[in-house]
Amino acid sequence: MTKMAVPMAYGLLAVLGFSLVDTYFVSLLGTQALAAISFTFPVTFFVSALAMGLGTGLSACLARLLGQGLHQDAARLTSDGLLLALTTVLTVAVIGINSIEPLFRLLGATDTLMVYIQDYMFYWYVAIPFLVIPMVGNAAIRATGDTKTPSRVMIIAGFMNGILDPLLIFGIGPFPELGVKGAAIASGLSWLITFAVAIYLLRYREQLLLLTKPNLAKMLKNWRKIAAIGLPASLTNMLSPVNNAFVMWQLAAFSTTAVAAYGAGTRLEAILLIGMIAVSSMLAPFIAQNSSAKNPQRCLTAIKLAIRYSLISQLSIYLIIALAAPYIATLFSDDVAVISHLSLYLYIIPATFTMQGIMMAVASSLNGLNRPMPALSLSVLRSLLIISLSSLGGFYYGEKGIFFGIASANVLIGLLALYYAQQLRIELRNELGDKLENEFQLK
Repeated sequence: MTKMAVPMAYGLLAVLGFSLVDTYFVSLLGTQALAAISFTFPVTFFVSALAMGLGTGLSACLARLLGQGLHQDAARLTSDGLLLALTTVLTVAVIGINSIEPLFRLLGATDTLMVYIQDYMFYWYVAIPFLVIPMVGNAAIRATGDTKTPSRVMIIAGFMNGILDPLLIFGIGPFPELGVKGAAIASGLSWLITFAVAIYLLRYREQLLLLTKPNLAKMLKNWRKIAAIGLPASLTNMLSPVNNAFVMWQLAAFSTTAVAAYGAGTRLEAILLIGMIAVSSMLAPFIAQNSSAKNPQRCLTAIKLAIRYSLISQLSIYLIIALAAPYIATLFSDDVAVISHLSLYLYIIPATFTMQGIMMAVASSLNGLNRPMPALSLSVLRSLLIISLSSLGGFYYGEKGIFFGIASANVLIGLLALYYAQQLRIELRNELGDKLENEFQLK
């Protein structure tokens, strides 16, 4: 588990670093530019969530086939899965480009902010095939047990993004000064690296990418298999940007500085949860393969260790964040109001990441055991709790009440996830007992 999760954490850190680096350099353009980019976060995360969901579905299905030694079927499944991802992302890009204005108006963007949003989102939509295909392809590579190679590629791409961002945003040297659109173009050029490497590895090293014409009936069957897990997983991931969009809409009624602070905070959230994101991403294929191999003991141990890791790591991280919150906030803005709101966010919400991490681990375990609907139900309930409790908190206590509402939702859903985990432990112990009894009878 450690050998799989640690490289994955580095790779995910690089992926999330794209967003964080963009946020930092755009913040140097001023509060208006930072607020505009904050408005785009729910949409960009929505697309990333879709890709992660498809990757989860593909990796879980692929792990079962590889565990059974069916390599040719695995290659066909991977090829069909990438075709599904390409079809989906092109559809999203076309719809997205033609709905930038009405969508962000609906979210509460002002005329001033719309100028920045238009510049950023058009180029971002053009580039997203180079983001989504590698994300799904890398999930397939991780299903083979190799988490190091995809992570190394993403680290290189993240490094390239960090170099290109200031060059294209501020027009350093021979580069044009493009402002916020420069951040989107820099990300797209960096994603192109991951796209090329992922396709090469799947085709030539793993031999999981077929260039033959797919059989329509077989392709649709594989799409259904991937979607059975991938669609609920995507919906689970998509609920987070929906929640963020709703919270952003509430904060917009108070001030632009609150929106800017929340946008920076949500991007920091992904970094602070990087360990749990890596562990939960690894759990689905890990448990799927061991469950398929009739090894419930390893599934049981994996779930227990993931929950223990969330308790220890997220509490340790929060202690550091609570001490450094004001200093972290100054990295994203020199506006006193933004610093105050962001510091408040960091004091309140990360305190509950332990419980949120437990929910992530349990949901991923359920996906690995081919139970996507209970996993989805956890996320749906969390979303409903965030909407209701943040609304209640905002009505009585303003921005602080909204943050406390989100934190309360995390605690409640974490407790429910622990109940789910206990039920899984009982089932896996029973399955282990049956297996040992059968082995004894055979002997």
